[in-house]
Amino acid sequence: MRQYNALINNELIDNGQWLEIMNPATLNVAGKVTALTAEEINKAFSVARNSQQSWEEVLLLDRISILRKFRDLIDENKNEIAQIISEEIAKNLKESLSEVIRTIEIIDYTFEEAKRIEPLALTGEGMGAKNKIGIFSRVAKGVVLAISPFNYPFNLAFAKIIPALVMGNTVVFKPATAGSLVGAYMSNLVIQAGLPKGIFNIVTGRGREIGDIITSNPEIDMISFTGSVGIGNQIRKMGSTTDLVLELGGKDPALVLDDLNLEKYADEIINGAYGYSGQRCTAVKRVLVNNKIADKLVLILKTKINSLSVGMPKDNAFITPVIDEKSADFIQGLIDDAKNKGAEIITGNKREKNLMWPTLIDKVTIDMKVAWEEPFGPVLPVMRIDSIDEMIKIANDSQFGLQASVFCQDISIALSTAKRIKTGTVNINSRPQRGPDSFPFLGIKDSGEGVQGIRESLLSMTRYQGLVINY
Repeated sequence: MRQYNALINNELIDNGQWLEIMNPATLNVAGKVTALTAEEINKAFSVARNSQQSWEEVLLLDRISILRKFRDLIDENKNEIAQIISEEIAKNLKESLSEVIRTIEIIDYTFEEAKRIEPLALTGEGMGAKNKIGIFSRVAKGVVLAISPFNYPFNLAFAKIIPALVMGNTVVFKPATAGSLVGAYMSNLVIQAGLPKGIFNIVTGRGREIGDIITSNPEIDMISFTGSVGIGNQIRKMGSTTDLVLELGGKDPALVLDDLNLEKYADEIINGAYGYSGQRCTAVKRVLVNNKIADKLVLILKTKINSLSVGMPKDNAFITPVIDEKSADFIQGLIDDAKNKGAEIITGNKREKNLMWPTLIDKVTIDMKVAWEEPFGPVLPVMRIDSIDEMIKIANDSQFGLQASVFCQDISIALSTAKRIKTGTVNINSRPQRGPDSFPFLGIKDSGEGVQGIRESLLSMTRYQGLVINY
């Protein structure tokens, strides 16, 4: 039984109250973390505020040197961290380790990029103002609340935490309930690394019980949140005077316009749709294909999907159990709705508790829920469309606008199509994806607010402070 404590002011908090975290693969308890009280959570924000000014006054290179000790401990413990991730979210061990290594790479890149956030120097002569020089530097916003999701509980946590800390902010970090074990595991590493007191605090507890307490604290200067649309919109309403960066849901379409490289298209679509059992905001969640080539594409997809391994994380299966049975019930409901309305189940539609076989649904129409709702599971709907204009209309009618893919060998057609799709990013001849992590990452509509990516996150964690010299 793993047991990890919350961290406030570099002190491990054991208040005798615990939150159990389930292992989705075994449906047994994987471990437990401290369930904090409202008073303890408020204390975390208070110490973060009290520590912020002195932390910001530390020279940038010295902040990086201090944080590097923490980074090195992550590297030393990467196999243990990967094991915890696998146990609490049923991600296979290979992908869990890959997530940790990717996070270390992001931290290293962040350290280097932070050195290049330089002041902006201006003169007033262009506006007729003589003898004025303005120097505009990026300074910390203050106290950052970082909230991570269950699906990438390590990577998407530190993509927020490290940019915040390196730029002189202090952090209160709330991991998702499933994801709390690896989040709270960091408490011991913070202490071992000797980070200054109060700059990085880890608060744990069930989100629906403490969520409002966490997100409404008056000490918060910025919230960086990755998670559901419902909670994201709640934060929007509560944090009206707080800077926000939100990464929410997606209904990422893949538009297949020709049949000149269907094998490659199918590989990209399958990796996009079924990676980590489809539990990704950037997963391919619907295929819009020209009706004339749909039969060929569906046959290729079926063959490749049937070769995917299905099983447990410890066996490094490609398809592993979804996060819980409630999620599996929702996914199954979308499949059943499509089938009842005339869609054709090509493969899959098999389930053992929360282990769901990869499902391919053909002849999906706009009256079916799966055409619009985000399943967050291993199900892929195929919609047969007669024209590019109709594909674009269906893609744009979604409440979401995260990413999309266009598969086409004629680059002129691909680009002209991509420019008409209303999303944060359109990928040409590849699946939707968050990386490379040095690229800006953003969504519009219900998919999010603000921009992430290494440089963009550093900028979002800071604001301009101007100094005007008159001479």
